[in-house]
Amino acid sequence: MTDLLADLKITKTQAPKPKPDPKTLGFGEVFTDHMFLLDYDAGRGWHDPRIVPYGPLALDPAAAVLHYAQEMFEGLKTYQTVDGGVQLFRVDMNAKRTNVTNDRICIPPIDEGLYVDAIKALVRIDKDWVPDYPGTSLYIRPFIIATEPFLGVRPSHAYQFIIILSPVGPYYKEGLAPTRIFVEDEYVRAAQGGTGYSKIGGNYAMGLKSQEKAHAKGFSQVLWLDGSERKYVEEIGTSNAFFVMDGTVYTAPLEGTILPGITRDSVLTILRDRGIPVREERFTIGDVYAAADAGKLSEVFASGTAAVISPVGEMLWKDRSIIINGGEIGPLAQDLYDTITGIQSGRLEDKFGWTVRIEDCGLRIENCLVIEE
Repeated sequence: MTDLLADLKITKTQAPKPKPDPKTLGFGEVFTDHMFLLDYDAGRGWHDPRIVPYGPLALDPAAAVLHYAQEMFEGLKTYQTVDGGVQLFRVDMNAKRTNVTNDRICIPPIDEGLYVDAIKALVRIDKDWVPDYPGTSLYIRPFIIATEPFLGVRPSHAYQFIIILSPVGPYYKEGLAPTRIFVEDEYVRAAQGGTGYSKIGGNYAMGLKSQEKAHAKGFSQVLWLDGSERKYVEEIGTSNAFFVMDGTVYTAPLEGTILPGITRDSVLTILRDRGIPVREERFTIGDVYAAADAGKLSEVFASGTAAVISPVGEMLWKDRSIIINGGEIGPLAQDLYDTITGIQSGRLEDKFGWTVRIEDCGLRIENCLVIEE
């Protein structure tokens, strides 16, 4: 436990919300009873950790986040295990990635041990919100916003670190049913030297126009190409993309425009552990279509925290459509989904040391100052 969390104050709600039906959960629509807050001021650093009832934030209209978008966020999940426990998945990587993003947009770094223990503490307070229905989980959204009231373009002198929780069902209502993907060759998501590798809201706002285009054509997501030549494959929507061509799994390299996905890293680790050929290198959308023409494109899928594995059944590029694996989920995508979710839920052995129980926390909740509202 970090020293700062020794001063954690917990204010418990006196008006608990009704729990939703886990069988009908959507994604990111319902939020738990509490949230974690931590403040930052220049010259003082991070201070005043607290867990309080979930509710609106009080922001000055001139807060820097509202004008110059200095903010970041992360996303991870906690799962109820088959033995009734609750565990996190690779939370240490979320903490590390947070500081990579912070560095890119000039937010002060946050102690990674504090970050992890704060998540554990909040989940323990709202443990009863972790759903136990198959395919469900408790989504965790840590984020940092610039709060200084100042209309000038420079890093803020004040920030707030916040964690909220949301019980969720599958990200896509169709579950593992293959998605239809529109290849975007007009707009771009990221360019070299930009913020593509960072977890910031602006990256996602830039994608909304293309997503509208895709939906108008009857497609559910967008495949992004590079920002320079509009030919190299990058990401699918907000997820990392994988293509199985001639028995080898290809994915774009981490060269500044690709988000270093934690599920992406998990997929690559599992593939290499099983001896399946993997290549992290640049390849073009033309290469993908040539492989399809030659009968060598066997699977396409995306990976991410929200959906874990999302198979692709069809792609449209320049009015030419290709069907992948007969429009069905491929065996590799299915196996990766089963393996990762099996580790997350405790159904399968965690041979990689990726999971951590929320009970295994240096913070003793009973020693915190608890305030009943």
